[in-house]
Amino acid sequence: MDKNLASGGLVRPKASERKDFRHFLPITTRWMDNDVYGHVNNVVYYSYFDTVVNEYLIRAGVLDFEHGATIGLVVETHCSYFAPLVFPERIDAGLRVVRLGTTSVRYEVGLFKEGEDQPAAQGHFVHVYVDRITRRPVTLPDELRAALEPLNVATPAE
Repeated sequence: MDKNLASGGLVRPKASERKDFRHFLPITTRWMDNDVYGHVNNVVYYSYFDTVVNEYLIRAGVLDFEHGATIGLVVETHCSYFAPLVFPERIDAGLRVVRLGTTSVRYEVGLFKEGEDQPAAQGHFVHVYVDRITRRPVTLPDELRAALEPLNVATPAE
């Protein structure tokens, strides 16, 4: 067991930099994103994650959320917070793929304040791709795999 965890300490994940991400989507924070403490509420960060992943898939032509035979279901998600985001602020949501499996994809997202190289938050989504009707895992369609390759930063051993 990590001695920091054993002693009750928190192990802080290392933040990536802007240059480590392959695709960016500008997102403008909204008034309703702020909570009573004057910063973007933690649950909104997951909405930003979902937005950048699905924007990329839609623009790449591989997400048909109404009629597609294959859909991605979120089975795991995580977020580490490094600095507050607030309204009104523009952020850049960076996206990359760190694992492109047989039936699943691990997307990582960094949320950067406009012009900054260190993320205010960073996290991931794991999507398992399933048949729309049966909800059973399916092999990633070739079109999806091809669309995700430009985002893939994993080494072959990963």
